[in-house]
Amino acid sequence: MKKNISDRSLDNLDISSNNNLISKDIKTTNVNILLNRVRLDKRRAFKKRIIIFTILVTFVSTLTFYFII
Repeated sequence: MKKNISDRSLDNLDISSNNNLISKDIKTTNVNILLNRVRLDKRRAFKKRIIIFTILVTFVSTLTFYFII
């Protein structure tokens, strides 16, 4: 028995719809992981800025103190 063209398209539709459902679940998990990574990166960048700012202020105040006295 031969398959009609419409039968072939229905077979392809079933496979593609199953793949879309599976890929959507994976993408939502990856999005959550990426969002958490972005939050951690923001915290690290903020901490680095605070440390650099503190070192800069300490250096400037030390130089100021040295030249005044």
